[in-house]
Amino acid sequence: MRRGKPFRLAGAGFRAVTLFAAALAMSGCTSQVDLYDYLGGGSSASGATTGSTTPAPPAGGAGGSSAALQTTGTALAPDMAAADDAKPIADLYNKALKNLQNGSYKEAAKDFSEVERQHPYSSWATRATLMTAYAQYQRNAYDDAMNASQRFITLHPGHKDAVYAYYLLAMCQYEQIRDVKRDQSITEKALTALDEVSRRFPGTNYAHDAEAKAVLARDHLAGKEMEVGRYYSRKKAYLAGINRYKTVLTRYQTTSHTPEALYRLTEAYMALGVRAEAQAAAAVLGHNYPNSDWYKDAYQLLANEGLQPQANSGSWISQAFSSINPF
Repeated sequence: MRRGKPFRLAGAGFRAVTLFAAALAMSGCTSQVDLYDYLGGGSSASGATTGSTTPAPPAGGAGGSSAALQTTGTALAPDMAAADDAKPIADLYNKALKNLQNGSYKEAAKDFSEVERQHPYSSWATRATLMTAYAQYQRNAYDDAMNASQRFITLHPGHKDAVYAYYLLAMCQYEQIRDVKRDQSITEKALTALDEVSRRFPGTNYAHDAEAKAVLARDHLAGKEMEVGRYYSRKKAYLAGINRYKTVLTRYQTTSHTPEALYRLTEAYMALGVRAEAQAAAAVLGHNYPNSDWYKDAYQLLANEGLQPQANSGSWISQAFSSINPF
């Protein structure tokens, strides 16, 4: 993903799915918040001020395209507009900005922090707080980036750019999501933070990006439940497995793991001899995913015992789906 660093998820297959899902989720967004739309610097289309170190806009104009976001998954970036106020604060801020643009993120973070220290009551100090967070994020110093973002929120809760601080908090946690075989507490935190961006700032590009990434986080959490559920099923601890598959259906029903969860329920209930629930699981699977290979397997599993899928309105499985796809 960004800067050639592999995103710590399940693997190439999952990454392809997540990028496709992100593209779908972002398809309604016509423009990306780019380097010139943030922190009050305005668009670079009008030209940089004298002595400005503002970079040229990306290909396609200052508005940019959401395609870059869809294919990289990286965070939206803040504005890199240079300070044009009276010296010496402008020189200090622009030095930090130049380091950031050159990829010297550690030095940039130190310099932006120095702007805050030397000129704590200036408007540039407010900008510098978020730029410190962004510089730390770029060097993968997630804890430092989150601390700076949280400091901005605490000091400037009503600021127009608080959205970016909330967004960066979410991104720092999102980029630490790990393989489904490992603890997923960070994924839970990332999902909570992403949902907060969507809730607090609906309709913004930050919310659009957060919503796309929340889809992927939920899919990842569902994948973890399936991983554990399959383990229990292999150990013939069917009740424990059923509880995991139930979580997928009740909490992550819109994820890609739902068809398999319904099949595994059919399989587990058949192993326990609870045929009515097995038939209900297969019926829900066939109703919602009739062309799925999982449904074909579930149908065959029942047929081997002379049974067929049978809808059962009293089953918890049917009730879990009734609000969306009633029989």
